[in-house]
Amino acid sequence: MKSVIVTSGEPAGIGPDIALALAHTAFDAGVVVAGDIHLLRRRAAQLGVAVSLDDAGGAPRRHAGDGRLAVRHVALKAPATDGRLDSRNAEYVLEMIDGAVDGCLAGRYSALATCPVSKAAVIRAGADFSGHTEYLAARAGAHGVMLLEAGKLRVALATTHLPLAAVAGALTRERLETTLSVVHADLQKRFRIAAPRLAVCGLNPHAGEMGCLGREEEAVIAPAIKRMKKAGMHLRGPLPADTAFTPEALRRCDVVVAMYHDQGLPVVKHAGFGEAVNITLGLPFVRTSVDHGTALELAGSGRASASSLAAAVRRAVQLCDD
Repeated sequence: MKSVIVTSGEPAGIGPDIALALAHTAFDAGVVVAGDIHLLRRRAAQLGVAVSLDDAGGAPRRHAGDGRLAVRHVALKAPATDGRLDSRNAEYVLEMIDGAVDGCLAGRYSALATCPVSKAAVIRAGADFSGHTEYLAARAGAHGVMLLEAGKLRVALATTHLPLAAVAGALTRERLETTLSVVHADLQKRFRIAAPRLAVCGLNPHAGEMGCLGREEEAVIAPAIKRMKKAGMHLRGPLPADTAFTPEALRRCDVVVAMYHDQGLPVVKHAGFGEAVNITLGLPFVRTSVDHGTALELAGSGRASASSLAAAVRRAVQLCDD
């Protein structure tokens, strides 16, 4: 039986709410939710969600959508208040993630699906943390690549959670070549696309306009593409990002590789916000996540949609090795 561990994320946000909603969605897999079982029970009562929570000690159970939810209990470090971040619970958030990663690496779980966390709360607690993608990659000793998927649209990122001013300096030929290799390999392995077609964006307006609007295309991106083409990959670029997402351009590729976070992700979220899935490529296990943040203002209100989390769990099951 395939199995998915779901981390319930920032305790002051909507993570517990949407994790509870999974109790009424069936999956062709075993599912276990990591989090404080007392917080989950309190939030369920507050939301009026009919759910039976069982401390399963981390063991997943066939998930029938019958209102039962297996829980891997992780104790809060401080009381959680809806909508109010408390950095004392940063340790709790990381403990959930670490336990899930350990379980995946040990083969106890086939995949990990994550609810959103507050980067600010974890960083303010003193942890070296810029996001799930980077943290999971470091834990697994891998080069992680963020990819968001909305229907047939897929966008991968060469850099992830960096200030815009730091992107050009972080974009090296070695990094881009490794990213392209990871994307190509996982599209073959996980997505079962025999000969992936990658469209690679430039960094600057008009892909640098022949060096007049920036030289990263000539110095970094084009040479990386040339080398990867020699390795047998099907690549196009560097492409101007403002035309890389036209319907005709998208018909000619299986994934668009954007150079930075806000170059590519607004397009995906416009195409399918609430249904899009965040997938980390390059890991030795499947990891998916929601396409939204902690939504502190919605915590405990009953107005948070669990559609993206349900899509993430469903996609995790599909991407697992048969």
